[in-house]
Amino acid sequence: MASPGSEAAPPSGTPADAPRRRLRRIVRSFGYAFEGLETIVRTQPNFWIHAFAACVALVLGVVLRLSRVEMAIIVLCIALVLVVESVNTGIETMCDVISPGHHPLVKRAKDVSAAAVLISALATVVVALLLFGPRLASLLR
Repeated sequence: MASPGSEAAPPSGTPADAPRRRLRRIVRSFGYAFEGLETIVRTQPNFWIHAFAACVALVLGVVLRLSRVEMAIIVLCIALVLVVESVNTGIETMCDVISPGHHPLVKRAKDVSAAAVLISALATVVVALLLFGPRLASLLR
């Protein structure tokens, strides 16, 4: 004979609990992501520089009345730079944990990840020149 509460609520660990566990895992993962974002904002001066440039680009895009597609390109470029900066920070942090002292291969890994940030930032500057340049030039005429 089953206990009185067994039919109303299945015991923990049953398939009926799976959706709740999955939802808790998803919510927790968002929490971890926001902790990472807070860490980057709090500890990385270059992130602030990129974020400031992003705000300037977005405001300039609105003032110059860029099209939706052009604004989408700006947003994608901003996301690219911020994501690469975040990955760079993660790589540098892992390198510091793995090898606190100087190691030539750790230096290489850090230099290459920093170069990825530089490449994405330079590409974004080119996109900005292509989108903003003609509009700004026509204002000066």
